[in-house]
Amino acid sequence: MTSLRVRLVLWLLLPLSLLVALCGWLSWRNAASVADYVQDHDLLASAKVLSDRLIWEDNDVRASVPPAALSLFVSPAHDQVFLSVIGTDGQVLAGKADFPLPQPLALRGPDRAQWYDTALQGLPMRAVVTRRAMYEAGGAREITIAVAKTTRSRDQMLQTLWRPTMEYLLLALLLAVVLSTVALTWELRPIVRLNRQLAARDPLQQDLALDPRGLHNELRPLTDTVNAFARQLRAHSQAQRRFIADAAHQLRTPLALQASQIEFARYTRAHRQDWDTRRADMDAMWQQMASSNQRLIAVSNQLLLLAQAEQDEAHHHLTPLDLGAAALAAVEELAALADKRHIDLGMDLPAEGARVHILAQAALLDALVVNLIDNALRYTPEGGRVTIGVRQAGNVAELTVDDNGPGIAAEARERVFERFYRGEHTATPGSGLGLAIVREVARAFGAEVSLSGHADGNTGLRVTVRFHAPGPHEADEAAAPAVG
Repeated sequence: MTSLRVRLVLWLLLPLSLLVALCGWLSWRNAASVADYVQDHDLLASAKVLSDRLIWEDNDVRASVPPAALSLFVSPAHDQVFLSVIGTDGQVLAGKADFPLPQPLALRGPDRAQWYDTALQGLPMRAVVTRRAMYEAGGAREITIAVAKTTRSRDQMLQTLWRPTMEYLLLALLLAVVLSTVALTWELRPIVRLNRQLAARDPLQQDLALDPRGLHNELRPLTDTVNAFARQLRAHSQAQRRFIADAAHQLRTPLALQASQIEFARYTRAHRQDWDTRRADMDAMWQQMASSNQRLIAVSNQLLLLAQAEQDEAHHHLTPLDLGAAALAAVEELAALADKRHIDLGMDLPAEGARVHILAQAALLDALVVNLIDNALRYTPEGGRVTIGVRQAGNVAELTVDDNGPGIAAEARERVFERFYRGEHTATPGSGLGLAIVREVARAFGAEVSLSGHADGNTGLRVTVRFHAPGPHEADEAAAPAVG
């Protein structure tokens, strides 16, 4: 894995390198322009010197280039210089006879000169050509003067002008890389300290809290997120420990009872002579074992159901289901328990043919409705009343369970959703998981559960579950009532 420091330096080096390359290219162009200007100026000056050496002699123009004038063409780079002076009739008055002239000849500017690139004797040349008029009594003659020079001095000047600038740019780039590396090392110290904080923590300890002091503003959200995540893990771990402790407490009693009953059965088998006197005790023991076993099975099933509701999969793969059909199926399932306790179990459903669709999973929806009704039946005294209502208002579907039991005090209505909480009615059979399951299933469906008393002030309790009703296109996809 590449170092963050190296990656940041590379990202900084990339634009800086492009900038240095651009500046180097612009510097080279500027240096080349200056070198070209100096070279062309020298060539024109040389041509003017030759022009000044033109004289009349014996009614003809003569070009005189004394040795002193040749010193003007000497350069430190030992450039080769070629001259040519041509008369009006094409006669070469001085210099090289095969001097290449530009075609076409186009003299411009106040100096009446033309610069061009050419080659002589296989050498690249920069040349200038100009003309001077020589007057006499019979008229005027146009004399062409051409000077060519190799480009060594020009190239040398270009290097002299461009190289220092490029060296400065490369040095600046190197200094930028070094300084950025040092700066990044300095500025990344808080991350190193953060790493040390994490490394120094005992992985079994859950009191993780990163100190955001000294961190940059961009890093503080990271520590806040890590701290929040650690708090959630700590809360989940504590809830898991409480759940395991409560589950062990709930399972310990029926298991201990079964162990003692099994030991009693073994003792009775070992003392067969006392069988007749112990028959009644054995019958009571078998009843207690059956009751304990049923309680153990019920608690285990509820624990498994609660774990299923807490899984992430419960929040997905929701399908449109008929809430009224699910409530009716639960009432039919618990009708025998209501009859046994002489409780009036009724329903308040929408008009015939109307359906109230919600997004849910069939098995978990059944568990929610059954637990609500079973909880109401357990805490409603004999001869009481339990009514299940299903209705829809806009995009909200409601399931209500009303009873005329003792109710729940307002200060305890939030605690009844805690696992294994029994409240004041500890004499009523149950594990204290019913409403905890209801809330977890409701959360999986995106629903809300609330408890309230009756508006008329009578005793009893109303449990309301509010679901998000699917849109028409989702409701049309619902098949026949699927209630598991």
